[in-house]
Amino acid sequence: MEEYNSMEIMISVASRFLEDGASISVGTGGPCAAAMLAQKLYSPNLLIIFEAGGIAPLLRSMPISVGDSRTMYKAIQTTSMPEIMESLQRGVVDYCFLGGAQIDMYGNLNSTMIGTDYQHPKVRFPGSGGANDFGSLAWRTLIMTPQSSRRFVPKVDFITTPGYLTGPGAREEAGLPPGTGPYKVITNLAVLGYDEETRRMRIESIHPGITVEEVQKNTGFELIVKGKVPVTEPPTKEELKILREEVDPLRLIIGRKAE
Repeated sequence: MEEYNSMEIMISVASRFLEDGASISVGTGGPCAAAMLAQKLYSPNLLIIFEAGGIAPLLRSMPISVGDSRTMYKAIQTTSMPEIMESLQRGVVDYCFLGGAQIDMYGNLNSTMIGTDYQHPKVRFPGSGGANDFGSLAWRTLIMTPQSSRRFVPKVDFITTPGYLTGPGAREEAGLPPGTGPYKVITNLAVLGYDEETRRMRIESIHPGITVEEVQKNTGFELIVKGKVPVTEPPTKEELKILREEVDPLRLIIGRKAE
C-alpha cells in the first residue's frame, strides 16, 4: 500500500465527496487542495468559488489567500465579496468547506474565542470572516479538522458558525434555510456524519489502522456508532500522484502535520 500522511488522507477523502457539476466555496489550505484534487481527478466540472470574488478560475497552483490573484486566473467571472454572499442567499452554492478551533456534537463551530468572557477571552481567534454566511446558507457544510478532545468539545465556547444548534428543528427555528447544515467532518482519524433523527455526530468510517475506541477517546462527547464501522478507503496511487505533483508540489499543505 502506498505510504501517506494524515493531511494526504484527509484531502483525498474530502475530494471524493464533491460530485461533478457541483459548486463549492473554499478557503485556502486543505479545502482548496481537496477541491483542486477533485477537479483534476473526479469532477472536471466542479465550480470553485472564492470568498473574495473569483468564480471558476483555472487553479494552476495553490493560492495562499482567498484574494490571491491565482483565485481569479482565467475565471469565468471576477466579482466581489457581496456578490458571493448574495449567491449563498440565492441558494446556488452546493458546498462550503469550513474549520474551527472547536466543534460540538451538533456541528456548531467556534473560530472566535476560547473562554467565557467575550471581552477578556483566554484566546482570541480571527473570527467569522465569511464562515457564518457559508455555514448558514450553503446547502452542505464540509468540515476538515484534526481530531482531539480539545477541539471536539461538549459545548463550544462561542458559536461562530451554526451547525444544527441544539438538535432537530433548531436551525429552521432560527430562520436558516431548511435542508442546509453540516454534512461530513473529515479528520485525521475518521469520517463523521450526522444522524438524521437526532442531528448528532456519528462515526461513518475509521481510517486504516485506527479503532473506534481511538476516535471516541479523541472526542469530548459521545459519538453515535451504528453497526460495524467500515474502514475508510486509503488514498489511491493516482490521488497521491496528482496531489503531490500537481496540486501541492511545494508541500505547503501536505507537508504539514494535522494537529
